[in-house]
Amino acid sequence: MRIAFVGKGGSGKTTLSALFSRHLVRSGAPVLAVDGDINQHLAEALGHDGPPLDAPPLGAHLTAIKDYLRGTNPRIASAEAMIKTTPPGRGSRLLSLLGDDEIHARHVRQVGDVPLMVTGEFDESDLGVACYHSKLGAVELYLNHLVDGPGEYVVVDMTAGADAFASGLFTRFDLTFLVAEPTRKGVSVYRQYRDHAREFGIRLAVVGNKVTGEDDLLFLKEEVGDDLLTHLTQSPYVRAGEQGRAQGELEPQNHHALSVLRDAVDAHPRDWPRLHGHAVEFHLRNARAWAGEDLATQVDPEFVPGRISHS
Repeated sequence: MRIAFVGKGGSGKTTLSALFSRHLVRSGAPVLAVDGDINQHLAEALGHDGPPLDAPPLGAHLTAIKDYLRGTNPRIASAEAMIKTTPPGRGSRLLSLLGDDEIHARHVRQVGDVPLMVTGEFDESDLGVACYHSKLGAVELYLNHLVDGPGEYVVVDMTAGADAFASGLFTRFDLTFLVAEPTRKGVSVYRQYRDHAREFGIRLAVVGNKVTGEDDLLFLKEEVGDDLLTHLTQSPYVRAGEQGRAQGELEPQNHHALSVLRDAVDAHPRDWPRLHGHAVEFHLRNARAWAGEDLATQVDPEFVPGRISHS
């Protein structure tokens, strides 16, 4: 199952991504966390304290990733012909979660008890010549070629705001959690996400964060309505971790909220034709809009990924 955490900058989406990833791992579930935010702080939120991880960032190796994933797919002549929305077809290399393959071996590192991949920072060499979505293209290709099963989880900390809608990446998830503080600014991103998500049938749930009392909770309920799934309270445990102090245990209310998130993720099994259909739709949109109609031929009309297609 694929889960995205989105929200306004400072809402706590990175913290929630880390808490949820650790919650899943401690239950014994296979988990991969992915830092897809332009501000790369997920490793730190997971407890990394030291030099930068030695894992090569996905965004810096996009050509090699394309070359690996295209495999022997006859519809993709070269890595250069492949764009971030290119869906898999017969001959493409499909990935299993944390499998024994080149992508996971090169790009995954353990942070505490959580396996992590990072997209990479937006650095000086990118200024004026690239946008962050070119790096996120590696995450989109990874998810397009991933055949994950029930009880397996990919948790992606996404870019802040509604920026994820600049590509088809927002359709790659089984459930998107929008983290919202109990303020007018905190719920402003929700309205943008809600409208876009409904247009494409994307499952969206709001997670209130930094709630201090009944007034905060009432505000969220009035602003968000039935989309409010659960909430987390202001957390001394989280603050202690952010300050580098011994953390103790997560508060019972917040631990319960994480369990509610998992129940919501598990409540709807994967619809592979629908998920793959979104990938094809956005690839064809790109082909028509800017990449050239000939890229439409990269779509294999008889192929839908899933366990029976994995080799």
